[in-house]
Amino acid sequence: MTSSATTERPRERMLLLGAEALSDAELLALLLRTGSGRRNASQVAALLLERHGGLVGVAGAAESELSALPGIGPAKSASLRACFELSRRIASRRLEPGQPIRGPEDVHRHFHPALRHVAQERFIVVLLDGRHRVIRHELVSQGTLTASLVHPREVFRPALREAAAAVVLVHNHPSGDPTPSAEDREITIRLARAGELLGIRVLDHVVVAESGFASLRELGVLEREGP
Repeated sequence: MTSSATTERPRERMLLLGAEALSDAELLALLLRTGSGRRNASQVAALLLERHGGLVGVAGAAESELSALPGIGPAKSASLRACFELSRRIASRRLEPGQPIRGPEDVHRHFHPALRHVAQERFIVVLLDGRHRVIRHELVSQGTLTASLVHPREVFRPALREAAAAVVLVHNHPSGDPTPSAEDREITIRLARAGELLGIRVLDHVVVAESGFASLRELGVLEREGP
């Protein structure tokens, strides 16, 4: 018969009750496997959650922040980040090469799990063929979004290299509010004009945030054509 002390261990509890019965700290403890000299894995997991304000904070923490906690280190930090990335990929409806983009909802479903908790703004270009099917996507810049940072040269270089017929622009708002700023609108217009000169259409610019998304085409910043 299993003692109460044994059933309190996360691994045994999961075998008895299933993974859904475990707390966030217990699930993290299973990933960590071992603790530090002074704390066991469950205590390290609890401290990790406390320090970052819960599971969402841990998922968005940088490698340096995770590995700085005694009992974590680079190897365990890598395991945690790999687990969260796998979770994001499972949760998202991924835009695979050859898949058509039908509207901003498709873009949001793909990028929301990966960008919703990112602390910095990331600007991504999705390359499309003549039928608006995905070729691939590429990170163009990371940091505060400015016209100088998001230069047409950097945005359209991969599109020219892949002979893309059109692109969709994507970036995130760490604030959680997807409402486009004046800078977002200015950059969108600037890139659309550059695309016209190159023969590459900017179909949309989708802003992704925790609370939802915004399409600058639907807001009238771009002409209402496309997928």
